[in-house]
Amino acid sequence: MVPPTTSQDFKRPDLLELGSDRLTPIERAQIRFIRHTFESEPLDHAVRTCQRLVGSRWITYCTDRLTHLHGVERLPELSPDESVICVSNHRSFFDLYIITANLVRRGLQQRIIFPVRSEFFYDQPLGFVVNGAMSFFAMYPPIFRDRSRAALNLASLDELAYRLLQGGAFVGIHPEGARKKDDDPYTFLPAQSGVGRVIHKARVRVLPVFINGLINDIAQQIKSNFDGTGSPINIVFGSPLEIDDLLAKPGSPKTYKAIAERCLEVIGELGQEEQAIRREQP
Repeated sequence: MVPPTTSQDFKRPDLLELGSDRLTPIERAQIRFIRHTFESEPLDHAVRTCQRLVGSRWITYCTDRLTHLHGVERLPELSPDESVICVSNHRSFFDLYIITANLVRRGLQQRIIFPVRSEFFYDQPLGFVVNGAMSFFAMYPPIFRDRSRAALNLASLDELAYRLLQGGAFVGIHPEGARKKDDDPYTFLPAQSGVGRVIHKARVRVLPVFINGLINDIAQQIKSNFDGTGSPINIVFGSPLEIDDLLAKPGSPKTYKAIAERCLEVIGELGQEEQAIRREQP
């Protein structure tokens, strides 16, 4: 078994410091506020409670009639203080929200964190409101698409690893990096090394998941849940990823990419399970 990293071993870069000349005032303010919710025990407790009792419940209520869970017997028991990474394919804006909401129903107590693109969610006041109202600030840290700020993404990824090393965090991340928009849910975009970097540095359990059936029109998705016209939403859980061989290798872009590819390989196997399940569904 590869020994875990500890928070004492980990040198955490400061996103605010590194981005002092590249972050806008509103971006700095939002990052500072959400970081404070982790560091203040009363705020952290309040956020965790709201994520579980409010955010997850409205999500499951609006999709419950269409959602089918498979492979739940493969899920490990997680103590509240244990951190975990969930990796899934990326077809809709809501993949990780539905997956996580159903895990909360099964007892997940960790603080939920999803990295998100900085555009809208961090560079506009309305993005802050949406982040708070929809996810209780689960959308953190920001990922920057413009090349002039690409170096900040390494600090954001290491911020994720740091939060995992603090314990009690549930990080959801897509190995593809971006949403796949074609009509084939069973093939993926190329694996991106970012998820491998987080996994290699944090060395926590990794849960692979395949999801299929969601659409990106939230109003239509909710309507189809209640009138019965929607497609089944299948969520297939896998056993925790076996990657000790890759964790034993030195951290490098090549190693990180190999970990991300292993994630997609296992998610693809779960996708084949889902395809067989869907053939039997009405």
